[in-house]
Amino acid sequence: MGYSTTYTNGVIAVKERQLLGEKLLRFPGMTAEEVLRALSESGFGQGGGDPVAAEELALDGFIREYAPTEADRAYFLAPRDFHNLKARYKAKALGVDPAGMLAPEGLWTQEVLDKMLEENKPPVPEIGEGATSAEIGAAFDNAMYEYLFRVCGRRSNLRKLLAARADMTNILTACRAKDAEEAEKLSVAGGTLKEQWLADFFSGDGERREGALAGTPYEAFYAACLSAGKPPFTEAERLLESYEEEMFFRRRFGLEGREPFLYYVFRRRAEIRNVRTVLVALKAGVAAAEIEKRLVGVK
Repeated sequence: MGYSTTYTNGVIAVKERQLLGEKLLRFPGMTAEEVLRALSESGFGQGGGDPVAAEELALDGFIREYAPTEADRAYFLAPRDFHNLKARYKAKALGVDPAGMLAPEGLWTQEVLDKMLEENKPPVPEIGEGATSAEIGAAFDNAMYEYLFRVCGRRSNLRKLLAARADMTNILTACRAKDAEEAEKLSVAGGTLKEQWLADFFSGDGERREGALAGTPYEAFYAACLSAGKPPFTEAERLLESYEEEMFFRRRFGLEGREPFLYYVFRRRAEIRNVRTVLVALKAGVAAAEIEKRLVGVK
């Protein structure tokens, strides 16, 4: 049986009723126990144990079953594989067990990832001797973008999302870097910024030019980076995390074909991140007002 947009959108319409929505805004003022009880009553994370992990696995299952194309499936799940490849590579270099650094499986099993690293063939990147931790991370991130552009590039909406994420990732990298050379070395492929943008980004004394990205779609994002002054760039990272969900939210009444699938997954992933943020912050004693600032895409 082939993919049916009508059937899948019907499944999504049912699942959308289980989205937490504005309920999330009440969670920062509750105790962790009250939040867990409210989640259970809402059907979030059913199956016992950690509700966040359970909901994440349930969403993974939905993606695997209902993704319209392999490109959609890869867009959501392949980043996990590259995270796990990077974690395994670093753990091996340090001689430690990677178990605590691994995310749930993506497209490939852990055994397949082990074989990829053992054979050291693409999509595993080439990493030179003496590479720093930042350079290793950038190599795997770059390999991920190259893979995703190759697999998802024919889908115009996915290609545009990838390009924007690559651009914003590179802007954040440049804000963290000490100079243009380091920023270029740690950048990822596939963005839309012109090649000379880094030359215009840094002033002669190494400071970031305020107007470097004026007139681009990233002017507000860059302003959020500059307002932070130095890491952590919390607001900019929040904007990056919520970018896809926000893009679809703006045109939510005009979604067509397979787009409702993408929008639903972005919304559910944002909710899972928010629930994790709330529970961790509550257990750490973070004030409600501060927790609210950390939430993304609450509608």
